[in-house]
Amino acid sequence: MADELICRVQKRLRSGFEIDVELTVPLAESGVTVLFGPSGSGKTTLLRLLAGLDEPDEGLIKFRGTAWFDSSRHVCLPPQRRRAGLLFQDYALFPHLTVGQNVAFAASRGAAAEMMKTFALVELAGRYPREISGGQQQRVAVARALAAQPVLLLLDEPLSALDVAGRLRLRAELRRMLVSSRLPAIVVTHDRSEAVALGDRMAVLIDGRIRQAGPVDDVLRHPADTSVAAAVGIENMLSAEIAGRENGLLILHVGSQQLQCLDSGETGPFFACIHAEDIALSRLAPESSSIRNRLAGRVVSVAFEGPLARVELDCGFPLVSVITAQSAIDLGLGPGDTICAVVKATAVRSG
Repeated sequence: MADELICRVQKRLRSGFEIDVELTVPLAESGVTVLFGPSGSGKTTLLRLLAGLDEPDEGLIKFRGTAWFDSSRHVCLPPQRRRAGLLFQDYALFPHLTVGQNVAFAASRGAAAEMMKTFALVELAGRYPREISGGQQQRVAVARALAAQPVLLLLDEPLSALDVAGRLRLRAELRRMLVSSRLPAIVVTHDRSEAVALGDRMAVLIDGRIRQAGPVDDVLRHPADTSVAAAVGIENMLSAEIAGRENGLLILHVGSQQLQCLDSGETGPFFACIHAEDIALSRLAPESSSIRNRLAGRVVSVAFEGPLARVELDCGFPLVSVITAQSAIDLGLGPGDTICAVVKATAVRSG
């Protein structure tokens, strides 16, 4: 029996939007897969198709060898037979039921009691959802989903109902809950920092299609194309032309400046993609450094964002660097200042 979730489905919505997805999720390690993409890309629709709340027009959904949906054989299991626990954005707790009754809904008495203890909800058992905090509501919702003993957890933007401070505080707790459940989970989000904090793997959904899937860090560091790069928030996508090849490096012309990156064998015009945090800044070109890419430019603006500073540069083309706020202060950066942007060749990706 293949220990994986296979999803190859097509669905056309009334609006005319089409889902055409091919996705395989390995289940052996019971990890967390982040379904990532911009708003309107079809993430929630795909989650509903997996849960059985909506039916694809055609295709196949198979979980560990069992067909949940197969249009060729007219198979479409109802949600209760799929046993996929779905956690909605607003948690969808029953307002007229207490915490204990919510967790016990659709669960055995033993399973409900175990989840109440696991998620430290025993003291809240007699309270109603309106009487507990957002973080406590999240714990109740996850406990209720797990108490039903699902084979797969599906979470739709599980932190979106919280304020910014609440989201930051509860990311780590949600990750801990997902890992401790020892169940495979698919989490929908459009927030890159949430994807990093919650996921082991990432599938990027754009315009109803999976554009790239793999370990979170691989997808973020090595986007398959410029669409994925833009979706995952790579700030710098520079139009480049190949000027030559040398010792395993690709020499690129970006405007009037030159960049080097690892040679992946690509040809033709393409984009050089660079994360803003991979661009260091220096008042003087560090000639003694082994780093090959040094771009002369001028500071356009400096914006402090907590412990970080976002520095916009004009290097003959726009370039964004994110450095620590202390580094920006030490450098005394201000609009109009001459600066050198330093980028490792390994940090430049082609797309």
